[in-house]
Amino acid sequence: MTTYTARPITPVILKELRVADDAGRERDSVTDEEGGAPLRCCLRRSEPGELIALVSYAPLRRWAAETGADPGAYDEQGPVFIHARECPGPDPHGYPFAGAHRTVRRYSAEGRILGGRLVDVLEPAVFAEAFADPEVALVHVRAVEYGCFLYEVRRGE
Repeated sequence: MTTYTARPITPVILKELRVADDAGRERDSVTDEEGGAPLRCCLRRSEPGELIALVSYAPLRRWAAETGADPGAYDEQGPVFIHARECPGPDPHGYPFAGAHRTVRRYSAEGRILGGRLVDVLEPAVFAEAFADPEVALVHVRAVEYGCFLYEVRRGE
């Protein structure tokens, strides 16, 4: 049985984003007084008092640079929360931020959107269905309420 793993932003990219984000802005840190921000570095919600940053991130652009794809007009960037300093990373089990409706958006190896699906519950069957199409190279999980990128899942992980 194939397993699918939620992928956080990698440590190498996090190091870059902690200096300047994908829009070219210097990072600005804040102490999260309330907690609850969805952190893309460790795939959990922030705790009150943690030092976090809201940065602009272009997940498809980053993936395309790694693979040689050209997403064209599908390249987009948006806000994500990360720890302002290095963190231990995510728990490798389960699908984070699963408590609300999510959009599962499928992409081809060329970086083109192949479709999406609104799901109530993130479970392995959702990803098995998405990757049943051999044209699907990766999947982005996004929040419905703001459309924010939450994390990526790739074929065979």
